[in-house]
Amino acid sequence: MTYCLGILTNSGLVMAADSRTNAGVDYISTHQKLFDFSEPGDRVLLICTAGNLSITQATLTLIRRDLIAKAETSLHTLSSLYEIARYIGAKAREMQDQDRPWLERDRIDSQCSFLLGGQVKGEEPELYLIYSQGNCIQASKDTPFLQIGEAKYGKPILDRLLTFDTSLEAAAKCALLSIDSTMKSNISVGPPINLAIYETNSFKIRYELKLKLGAPYLGQIRRMWEVALREAFDNMPDIDWETYLESSTDNLLNS
Repeated sequence: MTYCLGILTNSGLVMAADSRTNAGVDYISTHQKLFDFSEPGDRVLLICTAGNLSITQATLTLIRRDLIAKAETSLHTLSSLYEIARYIGAKAREMQDQDRPWLERDRIDSQCSFLLGGQVKGEEPELYLIYSQGNCIQASKDTPFLQIGEAKYGKPILDRLLTFDTSLEAAAKCALLSIDSTMKSNISVGPPINLAIYETNSFKIRYELKLKLGAPYLGQIRRMWEVALREAFDNMPDIDWETYLESSTDNLLNS
């Protein structure tokens, strides 16, 4: 399992991903899940992967081969991010159609998903979630983030804090807290954490970092977030039991 997310704001884009693919009792493996296929000056393309590792790796291999061969259709020739999203989806379908029968014989799930974020010159920055079936959905001002993988634990903080007007710096911090919340609740998500920030119309990655296991910043934000949550919890008003007991009694008598 893994956890990846993309955040679209009015000033750019944040992409983040963990690297864990397996977390057994005596075996933990990691593989990079955030990839940069940008062509500086013309387009920025960031891809995150989740799901069946063999399928996602094979899909990326096909994509790289098209770039090396300077194929007529590739990440660097298509004229819009939507066309690129559909292209990635077609490559994923191709690999699934090839391997699914053999995987299903051993009851292995062949599904996978991708996040594609970036900007092609002449367009606005965009963010897409590409499903295992090859179709896709797009982030919007009303829904400025998309997730793949183990998404449920990291979603509440995004729902509560993020808007399309959130600054890139705040969005990046929110992304790391979302990943940390997921790591806290699910051992199948873990470092190294890769994060990239893109600023609209710059056509180059502004910042990128890799936070390994034991990175001081990861420990710092976890401690501070837990303290802040505890303080917020302690400041919540206590339940007014008497009022609600009286109300419940009245309702029972009138029913």
